Amino acid sequence: MKVKIISDSTCDLSPELVKKYDISIVPLYVVMGDKIRKDGIEATPEDIYEYVNESGRLPKTSAPNLNDFLSMFRNWRKQGFEIVHFNISADFSSSHATARMAAEEVGGVEVVDTRNLSTGSGLVVLHACEMAENGASAKEIAEECRALTGRVEASFVVDSIDYLRKGGRCSSVAALGANLLKLKPCIEVTGGRMLSGKKFRGTIDKVILNYVTERLKNREDIERHRIFITHTRCSEATVNAVRDKINELQPGFEEILETTAGCTVTSHCGPGTLGVLFIRKG
Repeated sequence: MKVKIISDSTCDLSPELVKKYDISIVPLYVVMGDKIRKDGIEATPEDIYEYVNESGRLPKTSAPNLNDFLSMFRNWRKQGFEIVHFNISADFSSSHATARMAAEEVGGVEVVDTRNLSTGSGLVVLHACEMAENGASAKEIAEECRALTGRVEASFVVDSIDYLRKGGRCSSVAALGANLLKLKPCIEVTGGRMLSGKKFRGTIDKVILNYVTERLKNREDIERHRIFITHTRCSEATVNAVRDKINELQPGFEEILETTAGCTVTSHCGPGTLGVLFIRKG
């Protein structure tokens, strides 16, 4: 039976990748004041920057509702597909729980909690697509991808902690101290949750390269299939410098993919955020 790969919108895969691998996307919702918009369809990161600048508040995100999942799953089941659906970590959103409810009602749907977000989830989704292309069943894909989630290494370094402060993830006093000392925190996804890691000091361009070096230098446990550079409003020069640093420290990647982070990461971390995301060897 044919297998359809579906993900919620937090996987942050570019339109080009979504098209290339024929992935269907179930959007989350972005709530900005009295406006509720579909993530990636009716709301973009630029809308978030504009809303924060004008209101001083962060938008909120909400999970797709049951009918959103039911409609998507039924559509592909009627066309004769088995389905594997991927969600942002269940610790971040009710998206996974709601998708499981829909899957139980529709049948023939495997739901995978990626234990991650952004292209940390996207790495698992693309692995699933490659398995489907090679003829794996939905059950085989889901089982392998659930095991794979523990080998995804996802982190971001944040330029300004203003968005973290607005979101209540650090105090105003801590934010003031970080700004005065030019500290740039690293946010790591561990065990399905976002945790604060090392704090780097200096200008963001210098910090980003130091962060990439710490993530990649002298590592022999990294799969060389693909790595993501995922960012929010970083310059082309910055991204190119990161690409060069990856090639210097870990030559031989089959793919170095650049993506712009979507509304979820943007609303948490703000502009000037960049991460390198990859899979460790099993």
